[in-house]
Amino acid sequence: MSASPPSVPSQPPSPWVARFAALIPADGAVLDLAAGNGRHTRLLLERGRRVVAADLDTRGLADLAGTPGLEIVKADLEGAPLPFGHRRFTGIVVTNYLHRPLLPRLRDLLAPGGVLIYETFAQGNQRFGRPSTHAYLLKAGELLDLVRGHLQVVAYEHGEVATPKAAVMQRLCAVADLTPDAELDGSPRPYPLPLA
Repeated sequence: MSASPPSVPSQPPSPWVARFAALIPADGAVLDLAAGNGRHTRLLLERGRRVVAADLDTRGLADLAGTPGLEIVKADLEGAPLPFGHRRFTGIVVTNYLHRPLLPRLRDLLAPGGVLIYETFAQGNQRFGRPSTHAYLLKAGELLDLVRGHLQVVAYEHGEVATPKAAVMQRLCAVADLTPDAELDGSPRPYPLPLA
């Protein structure tokens, strides 16, 4: 007999995601990739966003089925092409998940002005436990390399954290907007940093 899916996520939303979710434009859908139990899907819905929650195992989202503004997509994120065709999202949220072949595709899934919020484990996490294999740990600066020349970096961190458990994390918030601003010597305009 299989266990029932939890009706609430086992962890609260990531403070990194909660902080930068305010930058996601409200006029489109947000992709919560590898949504798990939906802790970020729930956060985004509470903030009035339309959400596409995608994961191979969608049982953790079962209590949300039928929620207005939510599309649950059962998708093999590693063994099949992503099922989004030419759709574009105003935001993409990815946490605690890494499948390197998907990384460049994320840039293509962002609508102009869309926001990528990514947070996952990085090299050095081995000493704290799982994940501990190189396939699931970002190299130093790997998220920056992903967006360089494609997205404007709003915030980036790489280092040790103590909560929710000791780990080495890499975090990025970037916007699909490299439009030069003449007043800023041709650099893109800065985005407001939400309070922590």
